This record gives sequence, structure tokens and C-alpha cells, in this order.
Amino acid sequence: MRHLTEISDFSIEEISRLISVSRDIMTNEQSYIDAMKGKVMATLFYEPSTRTKFSFEAAMQRLGGTVIGFTGTQDTSVSKGETLKDTVRMVAAYSDLIVMRHFEAGAPMQAAKVATVPVVNAGDGGNQHPTQTLTDILTISQEKGRLDNLNIVLVGDLKYGRTVHSLVKAMSRYPNNKFYFVSPKELKMPDYIKNLLDENQYEELENLDEAIQKADVLYMTRVQRERFEYAEQYERLKDVYILDTNKMAHASNEMIVLHPLPRVNEIAEAVDDDPRAKYFQQAKYGMYARMALILTLEEMKKRGQNDIN
Repeated sequence: MRHLTEISDFSIEEISRLISVSRDIMTNEQSYIDAMKGKVMATLFYEPSTRTKFSFEAAMQRLGGTVIGFTGTQDTSVSKGETLKDTVRMVAAYSDLIVMRHFEAGAPMQAAKVATVPVVNAGDGGNQHPTQTLTDILTISQEKGRLDNLNIVLVGDLKYGRTVHSLVKAMSRYPNNKFYFVSPKELKMPDYIKNLLDENQYEELENLDEAIQKADVLYMTRVQRERFEYAEQYERLKDVYILDTNKMAHASNEMIVLHPLPRVNEIAEAVDDDPRAKYFQQAKYGMYARMALILTLEEMKKRGQNDIN
């Protein structure tokens, strides 16, 4: 059984294939309207979500499948003390695919150990967010025309930002990419991510004005209130980096701006009108990337069953 619990679960070749399928869906969507007819996807969202949950649901429905699931556990047996593994075992009996968001790092990996259907990690605490990374890779590929030889500037909450952790793990596998980590000292990129890179593959900075001049891809993130134990620390750091039109004036005309969303104050609304701002297009690409992922996991499942038979 193949799962997607972190981006390294897929090889570079499999990611390339997924990008190709995404592009084909974009241009020939009518050809896929019954591809998952009769199949059921379960969304187990222990944390709130807008883009990830809606894009997965839209993806499955556009492929002809149906969706069951929950957001929040107050109306489920989890509120009675049911364990994660028991919930997954039960839901797997009703579905063909489980998409899980959880507040605990590693929860989807635990789910994958007992599930009899593919499990997709839709974000686990401050750890990983591999389907956002598939979205980001598709966006970069579409908008830049390549996935190598890029200066990638990541800004904001790099300590708890699961999207940037997964993105670095993915993009470091392509040649000649360099990363610039822009954050306050309290929110620096964790060592377990930096240890994946050679010393000459990244720089750590605190000045966005300096970093933006180097960027082919500028990846903004919000400072996440929900990850802070103390409110005063969040209040002190929340507006440390704000991308506005003045900063954009110092960037390359070929740069693109990405953001996993939701944004708070870190990108001024005036930037939305800049043609380099791709974050809303990025959200739309996410639906196509997830359509391709659903199809890919279903194909892998069938192939595995055939191998057993």
C-alpha cells in the first residue's frame, strides 16, 4: 500500500509523472469526470482548513467520486476517547482513500501503519505538508518553467511552518537550487531540515530587503498564532515581515510570489495586483495537483493488488 505522509514518499520520477497528469487534467478535464466514479474519499480534519479541505473535496467530486468526513471531532467518537488508530481502522472500512490533517506531528504516519487504504498527510502539526508541496512544485514548474537552478527565498515562520519544511525537502532534490531562510531568530528553520543541505546550499538572513533581490521564488508565510504557547511572543513577531509594493520594486521582474495561505498581514493587498503575485493561482493549481494525486494513488493501489494476485 502506497501512502503520501511526507514528500520523500514519492520519487522525483513519480513527482514528474504527477505534474504531467496535473497538466493533462488542466487541459482535458472532461476526460477525467468519471475517473473515480463509485469511490469514496474520507477527510479526517482534526484541525481547521479551507484550501486543503475544499481543494481535496473539489478534486474528488470533479473526478466523479464522493466524500465523507469531519472537521473537528466534537460530533465523533474521538470525543468519547476513541484512539486515532481505531478511528482510522473504522473509516478505512468505509472509504477508498483517507486524507488526514492532525495537530500532532507524525499522526498520519501512525494512521498509515493500520490503514487498509492509502493515507494522505494534509498537514501534521508543525511537521510536514506534502500535498501543499505538490501544489508548490506544480506552481513553480508552470510559472518558472523549471524546478532547478532557482534561488528560493522562504520568509516568516520557518520553525513551525510545515509547508516550508516539505518544500525544502522536495526542492533540495533538484540540482543547483539555493535557499535563503529569512526569519527572526526565534523562528529559524529547524536543524533537521538544514541538515539535509550542504552548507553552500542555504543562507540564513533576517533582512527581507536584502534577500528579495536574490529571489526567483519568494515564498511568504504567516506567523502562526496557534503554534505559540505565549500570546505576547506572537504579538511581538507577527508583523516582522510585510511584503508591500515598495519591497516588490527591488525584486526581479521574473520573480514569483507564493504563499500557502491564509495570509494575515504579511502580504499587503496592493501586491495582489502585481503580475508576479501567484498565490491565488497557486491555490487553484492545488486542486489539479490533488486530482492527480488521487488518481496516482488509486493507480498504485490497483498495481499493488495485481502484483499480489
